[in-house]
Amino acid sequence: MNPVLPDNVQKYLSRYGSVKWRLEAKGNLKYDVAIVVPAIAEYKNIITLLNSLAENVFNKNYEVLIIFVINNIISSSDEVKEENHKTLKLLKAIINDSSSYHPVIHKFNSSGLSIGFIDASSESLELPEKTGGVGLARKIGMDISLRVFDYSKAGKKILICLDADCTVEKNYIEEIVNHFNAFNINAGVINYEHPLPDDDENIKAIISYEIFLGYYELGLKYAGSQYAFQTVGSAMACDYEAYIKIEGMNKRKAAEDFYFLEKLAKHYKIKKINSTKVFPSARQSWRVPFGTGQRMNRFHSKSQNEYLLYDPESFNILKEWLKLFNSEKNFTGEDYLKEVNKINSELCNFLSEQNFKKDWNNIISNSRDDRHLNIQKQRWFDGFRILKLIHHLRDNAYPLINMFGALDILFKYSNLTTIKERDNDIPCISIQKKYLQTLRNFLNHDN
Repeated sequence: MNPVLPDNVQKYLSRYGSVKWRLEAKGNLKYDVAIVVPAIAEYKNIITLLNSLAENVFNKNYEVLIIFVINNIISSSDEVKEENHKTLKLLKAIINDSSSYHPVIHKFNSSGLSIGFIDASSESLELPEKTGGVGLARKIGMDISLRVFDYSKAGKKILICLDADCTVEKNYIEEIVNHFNAFNINAGVINYEHPLPDDDENIKAIISYEIFLGYYELGLKYAGSQYAFQTVGSAMACDYEAYIKIEGMNKRKAAEDFYFLEKLAKHYKIKKINSTKVFPSARQSWRVPFGTGQRMNRFHSKSQNEYLLYDPESFNILKEWLKLFNSEKNFTGEDYLKEVNKINSELCNFLSEQNFKKDWNNIISNSRDDRHLNIQKQRWFDGFRILKLIHHLRDNAYPLINMFGALDILFKYSNLTTIKERDNDIPCISIQKKYLQTLRNFLNHDN
């Protein structure tokens, strides 16, 4: 029997929910946690992921459902469709407990976890050509998760995003559920690390990419931004109320994680869960136009210099602007721009281009009190505008600089230990690893 849905869930599903696709699972569909995994041509990786999840040790009072969204578009290749069909057969065998089909089945079905899948791959069920991609696949899985939560049972109902090419630590489920319930978290990101490959070129590729991600987070943290968190689709979670509040996952084919977390951050504090880890694959991939796979592709193609980062001065300018904008004293749009011009003329140009004066004066006119005004500050100067500011400064005043020189400066700004062994612009792999580990240690520390 399906659980009775709260009014807000019914309202969300009637307005935004996906109706074409169905969940195939067995048993009493009443869960506390749903882990949603979009997958396209991921047969071998799904077996690896299932083995990893099955090794989790967690409180069996939590009912946990893993939902795979096996997807492709109509124009996907025959090879992709065939592999998806093979994956669907495996998942059906797990649901039917056909242990002879594959060794992973007995291990998974003995773990206390439940499994389900959504077929968005077979004929007439493929994702639309225009919108089909990782965002829509996540949305379908997360929307359907709302139908199987046990809302009558105490405790958070948690939606967790994971990817098929990941593995997780053995305390992954336990730590996420405990953090959400013990600290009343509405939205969070989970600590992650890319495993370092065996060969030097792939090691250098993934180090440069993870440094790129961590450096930006460190810069935002140094500047005092509430958007100082990394947006990795395989390492984010929220409760069902937060999901409904922001009208669900978007349908973007790429960067869906950035926009999802940014929207959550306008309403909730994004908490970092550092006591467990996700390990995304450090592989090349064609699946999305952004992210790990494409950065690995780009590094190997040598189409551009990967050892460049934003000038740290950009984060100094952001820091001064946030200090001014978030102070208790509020100005008119005109007066803000006068003060901003004292900080940096390009910052002033950027805000003018963003129509700040008119927008801010409208916000003042429509704000009931200082509390409401402060909320509007965070929503107007959001994560996307911060990124656009950093890009504006890059393009007009502060071009990209050497990666390790930038790290040296930002480490110093952030009172981190600098790497003294560097003797050239692009150091050897052992020194690059030290930079990466320094970054990881700081960002993964509860501070």
